[in-house]
Amino acid sequence: MSSRSTEDRILEVLEEDAQASYAEIADRADVSKPTVRKYIDQLESDGVIVGYSADVDPKKLSSQTIALVGVDVASERYVEATNALKSLEEIESLYSSSGDHMLMAEVRAEDGDELGDIIAEEILEIEGVTAAHPSFLQERLK
Repeated sequence: MSSRSTEDRILEVLEEDAQASYAEIADRADVSKPTVRKYIDQLESDGVIVGYSADVDPKKLSSQTIALVGVDVASERYVEATNALKSLEEIESLYSSSGDHMLMAEVRAEDGDELGDIIAEEILEIEGVTAAHPSFLQERLK
C-alpha cells in the first residue's frame, strides 16, 4: 500500500471521530499503532491537522446561539481586519471564503440579542470591516 493511501485512511478515521484512540484508528485504517502515531505526528507538524474539535448540535446547547457571519472587508485593510477578527474571543473560527462574503466567522453568543451586540460593537467596529451578515444555525442535520 502507498503511504498516501495510509495517510488518507488515517485522516478519514479522524474526520469521522476526532476522539478515536490510536488503537481504534489503527484498527479502522488497517495499520499498526506506531504507524498511526508516526503519521499523526507528521500531519500535525506539517499543518495538515490543525486541531481537533467536537461537533455540536446548536439545538442541544441550552444557553448558546451559533451563527455563521459573512464578513466583508475593504481589500486594503484585509490583513489588519482579519487579524483583529481572529483576536475576538466570541469568534470560534474564521475562514476565508470564495462565496458571497470574503470571510465566514462562526460566532457563539448566549442569544440573538448578544449576537447582535457582538456584530454591532465588536465586528463592525473593526476598521476595514464593511458588512456583517449573520445566518443562525438551527438544527444539525448531519
